[in-house]
Amino acid sequence: MREVRERSLVEEFSPGYYGICSLGGMLISMVMFSTFEHSVDLIYQNIVQRRKQDCSRVQQVSVTCLAGYVAGAVGTVISNPADNIVSSLYNKKADSMLQAVKNIGLVNLFTRSLPIRITLVGPVVTLQWFFYDTIKVLNGLPTSGGLSMHQEEAYSSA
Repeated sequence: MREVRERSLVEEFSPGYYGICSLGGMLISMVMFSTFEHSVDLIYQNIVQRRKQDCSRVQQVSVTCLAGYVAGAVGTVISNPADNIVSSLYNKKADSMLQAVKNIGLVNLFTRSLPIRITLVGPVVTLQWFFYDTIKVLNGLPTSGGLSMHQEEAYSSA
């Protein structure tokens, strides 16, 4: 077991593994979940202008899909600089993270390939939320999201 651990450490953290440092800074899952929850809330308040409970299941799943796309787009915007650095290092266009940032340029670090990535990642995240909420609805559970509803319940029970 010790040999496997040592070999794993050597192979995974060798100089050839370019993505470990910048990927360590890409903790976007919580941002995406938070964005999803707040997006659901804003959609019900400002677009649908009805409470979640007053909407049909189809409307609720539609709100889930729209909020899922927004969450995917926000996650893409946040992770784009790190992904550009990893891509530059992997394709051997730079030897270090600092050199990659200098080569790419600060503006391009945030904007290069962003529209394409939003176009690709947005629908993937949307489908994940769609399938998740559809399975919940088919099992008689409520759809995801809605911070106001949870806050109202907390205030009413206190």
